[in-house]
Amino acid sequence: MRAVIQRVSEASVSVEGKKIAAIEKGLLVLLGIEEQDTDEDIRWLSNKILLMRIFDDAEGKMNLSVGDIKGKIILVSQFTLHASTKKGNRPSFIKAAKPDYAEKLYEQTIETFRAANPTGIQSGKFGAMMDVALINDGPLTIFIDTKNKD
Repeated sequence: MRAVIQRVSEASVSVEGKKIAAIEKGLLVLLGIEEQDTDEDIRWLSNKILLMRIFDDAEGKMNLSVGDIKGKIILVSQFTLHASTKKGNRPSFIKAAKPDYAEKLYEQTIETFRAANPTGIQSGKFGAMMDVALINDGPLTIFIDTKNKD
């Protein structure tokens, strides 16, 4: 699994002009799933994101997690995070999971976040063309790959 985590002061997701998710202070997480991903990837990634100390404390130091600030999360499926640009000018998405498997893991990830984050999780719509709007707070953007935990 790959995730792009963005600390936001606000974010929203719309499908066909209708807003389906909206948060204020929290995280927008773009999630890419590949065929080799498992429940273990979900657990590791969810835990890492929920405990990541990327929000400022009273002294202005990044010491607080999304739960500490009672922030919310929007999770958006984005298979393009598995784009390969090795050859040519058109990205290949061969590493991205097939839709049935990806949707299953995406839904499991939402439920894992929901169970662990009492402050709230919202999501985009799997497979839909979405308009994602955000104000990146910082800006602060972090990339995580469960296959490369450096």
